[in-house]
Amino acid sequence: MAEIPKVCKRYRGVMLSPQGWQRLQSAEQISATQQNQGKPYTLEQLSCFTQLSPNTLTKVRRREKLVDFQSLLLYFQAFGLDLSEGDYLTSMQVRNLERTKKSTDWAMQVAPPRGQLPIDSPFYIHRPPLESLCIEEVVQPGSLVRIKAPRQYGKTSLIARTLSEVQQRGFRTAVVNLQGADRQVLGDLDWFLKWFCASAAKSLGLADRLADQWDPMFGVSYACSEYFENYLLAESDAPLLLVLDELDRLFGYPELATDFFGLLRSWYEQGRYGLENRTIWHKLHIAIIHSTEVWLPLSLNQSPFNVGLLLELPAFTCEQVVTLAQQYQLTAAKEYGHAIFTFLGGNPFLSQIGLFYLAHQKLSLADLPQQATNPDSVFSSYLRRLLKLLEQQELLATMQQVVRSPKGLELPHTQAFRLQGLGLVTFDQRLAFPSCELFRQFFLTLS
Repeated sequence: MAEIPKVCKRYRGVMLSPQGWQRLQSAEQISATQQNQGKPYTLEQLSCFTQLSPNTLTKVRRREKLVDFQSLLLYFQAFGLDLSEGDYLTSMQVRNLERTKKSTDWAMQVAPPRGQLPIDSPFYIHRPPLESLCIEEVVQPGSLVRIKAPRQYGKTSLIARTLSEVQQRGFRTAVVNLQGADRQVLGDLDWFLKWFCASAAKSLGLADRLADQWDPMFGVSYACSEYFENYLLAESDAPLLLVLDELDRLFGYPELATDFFGLLRSWYEQGRYGLENRTIWHKLHIAIIHSTEVWLPLSLNQSPFNVGLLLELPAFTCEQVVTLAQQYQLTAAKEYGHAIFTFLGGNPFLSQIGLFYLAHQKLSLADLPQQATNPDSVFSSYLRRLLKLLEQQELLATMQQVVRSPKGLELPHTQAFRLQGLGLVTFDQRLAFPSCELFRQFFLTLS
């Protein structure tokens, strides 16, 4: 067994190695099979076994921050394991790995990060306590988590990390992106629910059994529930995390959305408070991802948007933008971070673009406010896409009114929700303001 460093009994300086993590996972799974009916242990159960707090356990398992040696030792001993030197990395080893990784990542970075960031990306900025709250809630039986933020604020990257964590805990996972449903599918509830079931089965690596499992005798919503209960949930004893991404896609189809959202609410109720003979629904954990407020007139008892845990992703703080500047290895990270935050308002995607081009010396701080709205600026493609979206949704005139109103502008609810969902406005009480100086300048040039 490894000895505790003599410098300090609470020496913070080790991190689980890949070898140690594999050994610990294996021991946990064996123990859960023998003593917990095959169900993955919750953080609360692990806390009882190890005498470590859930927060400490999360730090150990995430392998992103150093922990004290004694905590790691207690964790291993709780599952009858000896802690060997190959099971952990010292603080010096971690720093060396991080330096090597950053150099490698930077050398390979030829374009600004877009879309979902890789799990180990140095350009992912943590927004505590959102990450830990998401994990802690999503593993609860019958849970429902709602992740809401404007587009390109990091929702998919957050859920990717959540998926990775719960998979390590023995969960099955299925992701259904509603952008994949075309207008023909969305025009008919029966067709849509079949598409939804087939998409979930495909994500789980299961065969499509709609031909022999779909019985619409009692209605298509009932048939969808039966398909999940008798096939997708029954296929394994492991819990299932079902992620519904881009749920906003359904808001333009109010009749279909009302029925589908009512179905999700019924699944949540069965999973959270269901009868003893329907415990299979405890295995279903739901995560909903959307960008805008729900403006549909849903019944309080049929809406999945007033239950579960809501996590709203905020814009980056100034300190977080400075941290991102450091990840881009900018020497004057504080100066660059403050300037980017002031001009872009902490918008995560735009901050990535700005810092990337500053680091590649294709943009200077002096040029930033003067050239940002030029047709050939580093933000031009983003702004053009935004302009097209506003024209399609007949919101351009409204946004121009906002930027011409220095004291703020009160907007109708639907327009306010849609502009907020695009990350274009923030609110002080009921008054809308441009969310950053870049947007104010850009839309003024169009006036």
